[in-house]
Amino acid sequence: MSTAEAAETGELLTRAREALERYIEVHVDDDGAITFSHADVPCVIQATRLAEGLTVLSLTCVVAWDLPEDPALAVAIAERAGQGLFGTLGVGHTDNGLDVTLRYAFPAEGMEPSPLGTLLMLVVSTASQLRAELPGLSNSEG
Repeated sequence: MSTAEAAETGELLTRAREALERYIEVHVDDDGAITFSHADVPCVIQATRLAEGLTVLSLTCVVAWDLPEDPALAVAIAERAGQGLFGTLGVGHTDNGLDVTLRYAFPAEGMEPSPLGTLLMLVVSTASQLRAELPGLSNSEG
């Protein structure tokens, strides 16, 4: 990563941190990634420069993990995935069951803190709402 790329991604992550701190407590990891939790949903934000003038923020929320392989749950996730405006719902299969994530990436260069915070919280709130709505999540540890 060049010095210019590092500066651009660092500046964008700083703005994202400042925008989120208006709503929730955040932590900055050693690699610069921002981590936080909202309604028991762990989230991470990373910045990537795709091309000059195009730096994106990537937000990943882990909605649930280690869920049982349940056909009703798979249907509920698929139905909910079609309703989302902010983020892509994903399901990963592991040795311990299903993991459900919500991911959203967008070009954020030049965004002011207030609209940036609003956009990030829309995605995070969607993940938290999804966690509350999916069948069986209230009874599981994930």
